[in-house]
Amino acid sequence: MSADVNGGATQSQKLMIFVLSMSLYGLATLFTELIPSFQVGVVEFSVEFFLFIPLTLAMLFDPLPVALGAATGELVFSEIMLGQFGGLGELEKFLTVAIAVYIAGTVVKNPKNMAVVGTAAFFGTALQLAMSALVDILKVQFAVEDFEAVAGLPESVFATEGFAFANDLLFSGILFCLLPTLFLVPKLHGKIEPLLGMQPRTPENAPSGAAIKLMLVAIIGFVGAVAFALVSEAGMSLIEWEADWVESGTAIAVGVIVAAIIAIVVLAVMMKKSNKKDLA
Repeated sequence: MSADVNGGATQSQKLMIFVLSMSLYGLATLFTELIPSFQVGVVEFSVEFFLFIPLTLAMLFDPLPVALGAATGELVFSEIMLGQFGGLGELEKFLTVAIAVYIAGTVVKNPKNMAVVGTAAFFGTALQLAMSALVDILKVQFAVEDFEAVAGLPESVFATEGFAFANDLLFSGILFCLLPTLFLVPKLHGKIEPLLGMQPRTPENAPSGAAIKLMLVAIIGFVGAVAFALVSEAGMSLIEWEADWVESGTAIAVGVIVAAIIAIVVLAVMMKKSNKKDLA
């Protein structure tokens, strides 16, 4: 399995990247369900996500299958396998995660440049949190007929969402996104790509993405996220269900086992193909 003539990934490689990202990030989101939060005064500290996993993969591999895989993994393992599905409303988180990971992975042309890697990781995390906060604000605004007329409502919503954004960015964003990404990218660069028969990313073969193109992707995706959230909020979720065993310990255990098996199988296939190539 080798890269195509243009230096990009083949369809089979993209599929492997997608499944790897889906299983690893899905496994990570399940672990966040098990980590308790703690509160200091009015500030609550909780692990919102382990976004460093797709961020790292997106900076080493093709960012598009990584982004789509991570968003799919969160949807499948932290929602459906835990016995719940919010219909169209789930597409909001899917889009915001995919957009943030894709943009962060695309802007890194040289994984050896730690300044760019750190900036992209922090910006990608901030972008995902900001889009989610804005969607929540808009849901409240459009759900209330006279948003500005309700005394204190706009201020309280903006303050609550703004505080949650800053808290998540400075706690989860730094500890579980920025720092692990800064550690893993240089450690894995040049070592994990050959397992898929790919060349390590360099400025010459890095994925292309002009600033205007990335901005358009973010805007279109965000508009879609808002639209899906508002439609779902209006009661038109289409398919929405919740099982009796929602978020039970058994459901989490089964999800962890399934995600781990998929990840192990993908890594085993990668190792096998890499060994065959070395022997050839």
